[in-house]
Amino acid sequence: MCGIVGWVDHSRDLRSERAAVRAMTGTMALRGPDAEGLWVREHVAFGHRRLAVIDLVTGDQPMTVEHDGGTVAAITYSGELYNYRELREELRGHGHAFRTDSDTEVVLRAYLQWGEDFVDRLNGMYAFGVWDVGREQLLLVRDRMGVKPLFYYTGVPGSVLFASEPKAVFAHPLAEAVVDVDGLRELLAFVKTPGHGVYRDLHEVVPGELIRVDAAGPHRRQYWRPSYAEHTDDVDTTVRTVRALLEDIVARQTVADVPLCALLSGGLDSSAITTLAHTALTGLRSYAVDFVGQAEHFRPDPMRATPDTPFVHDVVKHVGIDHEDIVLNSASLMDPLARAAVIDAMDAPTSGGDIYTSLYLLFRAVREHSTVALSGEAADEVFGGYAWFHDPSVIESDTFPWLALGELAGSALEPGLVRTLAVPEYRAAAYRAALAEVEYGDDPDPHNRRMREVSYLHLTRFVQVLLDRKDRMSMAHGLEVRVPYCDHRLVQYVYNTPWSMKTFDGREKSLLRAATADVLPASVVNRTKSPYPSTQDERYERALRENLTTLGADSPAAALLDPQRITELAAAPYEHDGFGAARRAIEQVLALDTWLRRAPVRLLV
Repeated sequence: MCGIVGWVDHSRDLRSERAAVRAMTGTMALRGPDAEGLWVREHVAFGHRRLAVIDLVTGDQPMTVEHDGGTVAAITYSGELYNYRELREELRGHGHAFRTDSDTEVVLRAYLQWGEDFVDRLNGMYAFGVWDVGREQLLLVRDRMGVKPLFYYTGVPGSVLFASEPKAVFAHPLAEAVVDVDGLRELLAFVKTPGHGVYRDLHEVVPGELIRVDAAGPHRRQYWRPSYAEHTDDVDTTVRTVRALLEDIVARQTVADVPLCALLSGGLDSSAITTLAHTALTGLRSYAVDFVGQAEHFRPDPMRATPDTPFVHDVVKHVGIDHEDIVLNSASLMDPLARAAVIDAMDAPTSGGDIYTSLYLLFRAVREHSTVALSGEAADEVFGGYAWFHDPSVIESDTFPWLALGELAGSALEPGLVRTLAVPEYRAAAYRAALAEVEYGDDPDPHNRRMREVSYLHLTRFVQVLLDRKDRMSMAHGLEVRVPYCDHRLVQYVYNTPWSMKTFDGREKSLLRAATADVLPASVVNRTKSPYPSTQDERYERALRENLTTLGADSPAAALLDPQRITELAAAPYEHDGFGAARRAIEQVLALDTWLRRAPVRLLV
């Protein structure tokens, strides 16, 4: 896993602009601590920061392919290609001679062999730029599920800048970090509009998208998204197919030339990945996050019926795996350096608070021993795991399901700004746009059609928030996190499975449970879905309110906020729940303040 940057301008000689590209590349040092490289020609400049995972010796980048004494193509690449060995053998059959053992060279030579159609052959998580020397054109490509990030900026006339993260784009002297009303809406709406980069003129390459940039500018093409296909398998065949896919996926994703571990929460998703990986890989180690006193003093809340730790330990005992709990206290969760590092990594404020900070601290601890980790992320979106998938009132609501539960962050914004932003209208438009993308086929069942919509919304919107969080928090420590449930073969197969089959045992994630029950302890098989943990410590809630009361008129966020609402939030009862509206609102205010103090951003609202 790496950090990539680039600059293309068909009207400018970039050979004298190495300093700008080096500055962009330097911001990616945490993503790629092992090596730095630049490749600059007249109309293109690539930068790369490497995290060495495959082919530690000869895999440096940017990488080029030469023919008849000249360069024909170059690539700056971030990610992992899980079928690179098969593709390499196929390409050798076409006469390609490889000089490295890296998946990067396979991707580049696949482009040279098959042109833009090469994307249909890739299985992995990736974001990259390819420069075709003969055509003088750039290709930007992102993996099908958006596990790896990729942004591009069109605010410099005649130029396209691209990078793994916004901070790299805004390290360019000609790029300006501006957030206008539309960007602030996107920050607050929690709808994850595909392609929206929050900052003015910054765009995100959509998952499953290829963008060709030539002298006329960017040309976008969607090469994949979840699509309709008739599902003809019965339940038993479907369960066997899911199991076979998972075994193949995990086997592919445990290939690495560096230490690899598993992230274990004691839920069905991560426990299944951990046990399958333990079978595929000798010496696997697992890690879990916990909070001081949480298991002993746990209080059930609307989202979490049980603490994670007892179930984590059941899996550890069942499998016999080497394991470590990373136990955090409230002081570490409120550490201003850690909280600021989270905002820096995200390039934006978040109301997630301790959920983000604990993940950041977990990954810091994991990175002391491992370079690669396997995650159970995305299983809920693929298999229908969240409680709201099974709540008729939510399913029947005319909005994104995760918003139907109520306001995720009670607004502390100034009332006039709230009216200007018109977030409810923005959400409604985003919802209609999302539904317009869904393919229904000839399924006449209205409930099946609705559940297809719900699944699509989660796979193309909701999971993107979680994947962004996972990527930024892990790569802030140079830790590569792989997400087996995002394998597009599994996603497409389960997406087209009828809802009645996805719930055939009367519970959430029926197919995954049936496919993996034989390798899991009974306690985990029977456990109800519980989201990523959040601290229930009153000391954390108290510290949040103390920080809130210290914000004064000198806060860069002051003009955005409603003083009366800030007073109310400071006096609000403790919620002991990371999803509580008051707590989320406080986290949002504090994050806005930190972001505006630290980031080179200009607000136009």
